[in-house]
Amino acid sequence: MMTWKGFLTNYRQWRRSWLYPAISVVVALSLCLSTPSPGQALNLLPLLFQGAQILQLSNISDRQEVELGQQINSQLRSGEVRLYRNAEVNRYVQEIGQRLVANSDRPNLPFTFQVVDDNSVNAFATAGGYVYMNTGLLKTAENEAELASVMAHEIGHIGGKHLVKQMRQRALASGVATATGLDRNQAVAIGVDLALNRPRSRQDEFDADKRGLRTLARAGYAQSGMVSFMQKLLSKGSGPTFLSTHPATSDRINNLKRAINAQPSSGRDGLDKAAYRANIRPLL
Repeated sequence: MMTWKGFLTNYRQWRRSWLYPAISVVVALSLCLSTPSPGQALNLLPLLFQGAQILQLSNISDRQEVELGQQINSQLRSGEVRLYRNAEVNRYVQEIGQRLVANSDRPNLPFTFQVVDDNSVNAFATAGGYVYMNTGLLKTAENEAELASVMAHEIGHIGGKHLVKQMRQRALASGVATATGLDRNQAVAIGVDLALNRPRSRQDEFDADKRGLRTLARAGYAQSGMVSFMQKLLSKGSGPTFLSTHPATSDRINNLKRAINAQPSSGRDGLDKAAYRANIRPLL
């Protein structure tokens, strides 16, 4: 039978077990609600209950970026894009992608390469290593070096965290970001919109070209593939999707030629047209 002294001891321990967490909640609430601006108070309140859902895009970690990319990918696949399901072609694209990643600026990021069932000539990248290549682009490339050049360019965008920077700019411009960061759901919505309707900045494109060309050369591919693919698309009078949102394409080609002449590479891989057509045969 418990004595009166034992009861008092248990009661004090029980009281401490709930009292201190309760005090913490009250203090947190008072800090949120005592800010001078009511708008700030409302923005800070979710931190108490959804702290893990707030992203600070200016200082996002690799793990957070990968998680963000996964959520953007889920949204895209839920209705915005339709993936091409042929295992042979997907495996081929993955192999090229991983070869490039190993020679990229962020080789430790878990990249994912997906083929989109769409005949428009297009490719794009989001956050955390997610790269999307349209079937139309695969069919337009004449060899593996040309395809690899586009993939390297998109890897360059991820290397420079270009989408993440654009997301932060969009969030700040639209007023949805606070001093503490951006709600994850809002971040995903902005990321999806930018992936599909991305305004291509001149600076980002030149940076992705520079990073991509370096990756292409390190991987042993012929650097000429990047130039020849851009020239091929420019020669088409229809204005392909891939370049319609990329500014100053002729300037980019000239920059690439200068970079190749200044630092030529011995890489010659990926120029066999017949081998390339055999690898994408299901698409032809």
